Order: sequence, then structure tokens, then C-alpha cells
Amino acid sequence: MTDPAADQSLDGHPLAPGPEAVTAQGYLESRLLQYQGWYDRKAVRMKAMHLRMRTISVVGGALVPVLVNLDLSFAKLTATVLSLIVVGSVSLESVYRYREQWKNYRSTEQLLGHERIYFETKVGPYTGLSESEAFRTLVARVEKAIANENSATLNVMTLGGQVNADVQAQLPPAVPEARRGPR
Repeated sequence: MTDPAADQSLDGHPLAPGPEAVTAQGYLESRLLQYQGWYDRKAVRMKAMHLRMRTISVVGGALVPVLVNLDLSFAKLTATVLSLIVVGSVSLESVYRYREQWKNYRSTEQLLGHERIYFETKVGPYTGLSESEAFRTLVARVEKAIANENSATLNVMTLGGQVNADVQAQLPPAVPEARRGPR
């Protein structure tokens, strides 16, 4: 078995498929399964981060009032430090939105798995299609799912599509078609 890191770009995404991906089996192995694994790993990581941040927030938030009411020399300082940690945890969760990323990654990973099973068993959208039609349908549906996830994650990580507005504002005036956006 090959090293999964060797099949990834510097940002951790699977590399674009090579010539072996021209066949259905090649595409399944070099694109679909790699992305499914990548989304699974990211979902596991985001879920763990989300649960850590929530645990810190809940436990810390519950301990602060108790510490404030204790008549011990270290209680006030401990409550202050713990409050700062809780604020940091809540702030990081609101910036990185681990829960939303976890949900996006997990749902995309699941969708890719379903597409693979539907394709291999010729059910759902692949029923009655020839091998080449089924393969083209698979590629279109998988690539659309990946693009949709990328868009969803970008939207989660930005303020209501602010990135799109910034990109549109930076386009040179000689590109009027691109300024109008999608139709």
C-alpha cells in the first residue's frame, strides 16, 4: 500500500488524478476514495476540536462561579484564568466553526461513499446507463459534491460571502462578464 501523504498536495488535499484515472476503477481509486478518506480524516479532526472547545466552555463556565464564591487565596486568580480560557475557547469556536466544518466534511464523505456504492451496484441515478454514461455521471456527481463542499466550507469560514464580494471588487475593469457573477 502506498503512503497516503505521497498522494496529497501541500495543503493536504488529494492530488489531481493522473492518466490512470481515465477508467472508472482508476477514478474510484485515484480520486473518489482519496477524497473520501481526506474528508473522513478532516471530519474526525473537526469533531474532536469541536468537542474539546465545547467541553472547555461548559466545564470552565460551570467552575468559574464556584471558584468566585470560595474564600480561598487562589480562587480569584484561578477563576480569572479559567474565565480567560473559556472566552478563548468560545472565541476560537466562533472563528473556526469546527462544528459546521465537521458537518460539511462528514456529509460530503458520506455522499461520496453513497455515490460509489450506487455506481458499483448500478442503482439510483446509474440504473439503466451504459458503462460510459454511468462513469460520466459518476464523475459529474462526485466533482459537483467536492465543489459544493468547497463552497460550503468557504461560506462557513467567511462572513456571509464576504470573500466573493472582495474577489468581485478586485477584478480588473476589463472583465465585465466575471463581475456579474453566476447566472
